[in-house]
Amino acid sequence: MAERAASKRAPRRPVSEATQAGKRRGSRKAPLDRERIERTALELVEKEGLGEFSMRKLGAALGVEAMSLYHHFPSKAHLFDALLDRLIAETTEVCGAERPWRERVRLFCIAYRDLARRHPEFSRYMILHRMNTRGGLAWLEAVVSMFAGAGGNVETAARAFRCVGYYLMGTVLDETAGYARGPSAAEPVPPAEQNEIAPTVMRLGPYFQPEHWDRTFLVGLDLLLDGFERKLAAESK
Repeated sequence: MAERAASKRAPRRPVSEATQAGKRRGSRKAPLDRERIERTALELVEKEGLGEFSMRKLGAALGVEAMSLYHHFPSKAHLFDALLDRLIAETTEVCGAERPWRERVRLFCIAYRDLARRHPEFSRYMILHRMNTRGGLAWLEAVVSMFAGAGGNVETAARAFRCVGYYLMGTVLDETAGYARGPSAAEPVPPAEQNEIAPTVMRLGPYFQPEHWDRTFLVGLDLLLDGFERKLAAESK
């Protein structure tokens, strides 16, 4: 019976060459290019941490030997330069040269903070690294020009740029690597004692929480820009 049943089965059709080729194409890995390397590097930095990143680990994540990466980037420093240029360009694209200087600066600051919060690990490299690449210098020129184009003298523009930079860097560090990570003391003060030692801190404390960060950031930014506007007005008299 089994032999007769087997004989009634339809013969297996041969797999077409087109189907086999499709399977081969589907099994191939995506080509190793700069775009794929940079995208995977960013993911790995955020997953493993900035200090734990290595070209060897990146190669493993891409399924290649680390030496293959050096055909595209001579060193980790070159790779990080490329990542930095790639990311910071996003912060000036939203500004629009046709907007008033204050609106442009405000949009830039919001975009920079948003970028850092999306890439909290890499943001520490972004903050501390000097903008010495061609892309970095072009970005720096675009940002400084927002302040220089406001109409004040060179010194006022330079100081306003630096003050806003200090504010942005402090905000990013606090929100990604400082306050955001909770207590860092070896023996944090128990809640029962906190009110005795620092009653004012405890009273203001609710406004230090993450749900207030956006509002606090914008309040501080507007205070800085208000001061810059007053300085510009005084110079024009």
